[in-house]
Amino acid sequence: MTASQSSPAQIADHEPPLSAPLKLSFDYTRSVGPILSQFFTALRERRVVGTRGSDGRVHVPPAEYDPVTYEQLTEIVPVASVGTVVSWTWQPEPLEGQPLDRAFAWALIKLDGADTALLHAVDVGAAGPSGISTGARVHVHWVDEPVGAITDIAYFALGDQAEDVPETGDDRDPVTMLVVPSTIEIQHTASRPESRFLRALEQGKLLGGRTGDDGKVYFPPKEADPATGRELDQFLELPDKGTVTTFAIINIPFAGQRIKPPYVAAYVLLDGADIPFLHLVTEIDAAEVRMGMRVEAVWRPQEEWGLGIDNIDHFRPTGEPDADYDTYKHHL
Repeated sequence: MTASQSSPAQIADHEPPLSAPLKLSFDYTRSVGPILSQFFTALRERRVVGTRGSDGRVHVPPAEYDPVTYEQLTEIVPVASVGTVVSWTWQPEPLEGQPLDRAFAWALIKLDGADTALLHAVDVGAAGPSGISTGARVHVHWVDEPVGAITDIAYFALGDQAEDVPETGDDRDPVTMLVVPSTIEIQHTASRPESRFLRALEQGKLLGGRTGDDGKVYFPPKEADPATGRELDQFLELPDKGTVTTFAIINIPFAGQRIKPPYVAAYVLLDGADIPFLHLVTEIDAAEVRMGMRVEAVWRPQEEWGLGIDNIDHFRPTGEPDADYDTYKHHL
């Protein structure tokens, strides 16, 4: 798919940089610990609890350690689901993932029996920002099916009458783990070298960059030579063969994994490049992958190519003798 030897790449300078929406998302998973476990388990039962500090104050949400003595807190204190707005701000246009799909207020709310404030959403209906004020009385509106998360409080509503809580037994285990989907979406504009690199990939070419005739060849190209800070001014088409420098065998499954373990993620030093990059090595038993092994790219069908390094599906052994250690020892 690419040239067998490094050669200057002929790519127009006048092309504008590439720009596209970029959405990053993952599930953040954490152990909640003994104190927050009781807080989230109580929420699942449509109750709110806090912790009492050494000075007698009740913290909601619960503090795990005393802000005065720094000792671990252990006393769990039930508080009301009704409270008072301490301060607030207006959200005129809700964003994706926020508690309500209509205008609402964010408020710090001190629940009856608590001494610290809880941040949550307050629904004021059609009244708009004139419907809320500091000192307003509000109460929890629970979701229909609580699961043991802060989102079990759907929002706070105006009024100091607590909602009726059905008397239902809950024989589920206490909440010990919390999974929070996290997402950020940005408009990513690629640099000039990155745009050149991506456009070349769309043509089935692997493009490296360097500064001057004797500069190190970086793949993928950087905005500048990290050793000198000078702009990369030469771009070279590299072959799609290289050498495995270091690698890891992935044996443990994880959420979102697309490949069944075991498999190998390896740093591949393309011929003519001075820095390796990470990709998959397959078509060989994971236990047989080794440093110095010669590999070649296996490209996806051309009709599937886009602006990404995943145009290369994986690397596979070429069958050539392993590279001499001295040729890659500085890239470990």
